Amino acid sequence: MNYKIALLPGDGIGPEVIEQAVRVLNVTGEVTGLKFAFTEGLVGAVAIDHTGNPFPDETLDLCRRSDAILFGAIGHPKYDNDPSAKVRPEQGLLRMRSELGLYANIRPVRSMPALAGLSPLKEEIVAGTDIVMIRELTGGIYFGRPRGRSEDGLTAYDTCTYSRYEIERVMHLGCRYAMQRRKKVTVIDKANVLATSRLWRQTAREIAGEYPEVEMDFIFVDNAAMQLIRNPSAFDVIVTENMFGDILSDEASVITGSLGMLPSASIGLSASLYEPIHGSFPQAAGKNIANPVGTILSAAMMLDLSFGLVKEAELITRAVEATIMEGVVTQDLTRDNPSSTSEMGRRICEQLRTIVH
Repeated sequence: MNYKIALLPGDGIGPEVIEQAVRVLNVTGEVTGLKFAFTEGLVGAVAIDHTGNPFPDETLDLCRRSDAILFGAIGHPKYDNDPSAKVRPEQGLLRMRSELGLYANIRPVRSMPALAGLSPLKEEIVAGTDIVMIRELTGGIYFGRPRGRSEDGLTAYDTCTYSRYEIERVMHLGCRYAMQRRKKVTVIDKANVLATSRLWRQTAREIAGEYPEVEMDFIFVDNAAMQLIRNPSAFDVIVTENMFGDILSDEASVITGSLGMLPSASIGLSASLYEPIHGSFPQAAGKNIANPVGTILSAAMMLDLSFGLVKEAELITRAVEATIMEGVVTQDLTRDNPSSTSEMGRRICEQLRTIVH
């Protein structure tokens, strides 16, 4: 079978890390007999520069024709530093999520023993951390209407809106994940203050009845932020709304030692999208210093979740871990003779061949 993959490198370090993920996928195909067909599309600032649109219709069509999407990053200082810009790269990301029905973001957060000493937390706190964070992705304050500013510019407002349907589908996803793991779901909300959070909590409790083997608990978002630092290994599956998930998943990522380590999957109604959780990091663009692991592990998630290639996904994960164990890491993980982006990709490919043969 020929798997069709849309590549959306985007901005900043996106093209560099995508290049290494493609390299690893090609070697995976070489050693397993799989065939991947890659087609590239524009998104983000580079798309604005070429078309005036951060998510052109041609890119949308490409995504819809593909079996899965591998995405790099978007964002550029010329837009970040211009509050008056009417067209922004991030608008492309929001439109992509909406048009493709990317309703849930899945972020695994797992500590690697070889990197435990690099976490800002004590090793005994980090040890055993293995969390799946599931964030609702197409509702909440990022998509709510109305939004805007008053005519005098002195007041701004955003609207947070959720429907039962949006909550139900992401809660079912979280419970299904928990059934494959330690059978515990933590729902994070702010139900003591927010009406949307009270709807979340009510809906989640009703869905819990359909999964009697799953233990479900509830925690306010401020307490959750603290507990992620105090005792991250206490969590199994976390399910939360869009903005809370955006903030907390970045907080949790630091547990692993670097934002560049973490992959993610955005589950869609048709094709799903896979991306590292880091941003475009424009200061590093073109310097061959970015950590490609988050993107490479995102490609492994793609093989698993979109194609059902569990063993092949595990091969990539093992190759990444073996590479890190031998000390081949980029400068975000060491200042002592760091490897380049391309060198780390090359070594992961070598480990892949070694594992198979």
